Amino acid sequence: MKKTTLFLAALLVAAPTLSFANDKDHRRGIEYKGPVEITPVKSLLDDDSFFSDRDVVVEGHLVKRLEENLFLFSDGQHEIRVELDDDMRHTGPIDAKTKVRLYGEYENHRQPEIEVDYLQVM
Repeated sequence: MKKTTLFLAALLVAAPTLSFANDKDHRRGIEYKGPVEITPVKSLLDDDSFFSDRDVVVEGHLVKRLEENLFLFSDGQHEIRVELDDDMRHTGPIDAKTKVRLYGEYENHRQPEIEVDYLQVM
């Protein structure tokens, strides 16, 4: 009887963890496929106010890896540095020809940069 009670108690404690273990995308939320307002990179680069932070969505290509999580991004006309969030994961390969949509926060501190929270392959 004690073994059965102990087993059931352990199962109740582990159940939430096990349910998330099979849900690989539980952090992603909803993948919306409708229209989104895209911010041109030029408008970010033209913003000369220091400490200017705002949420942005940009579309284009990661053209070059600069560091482990730091890339050069191009919208086809202008380039800006983007830093991918440390815990961001993507299952497939991405190269300079892969069109992506990046959701993140634009920061104009020392150097204009977008801190990316979510990457969507187009």
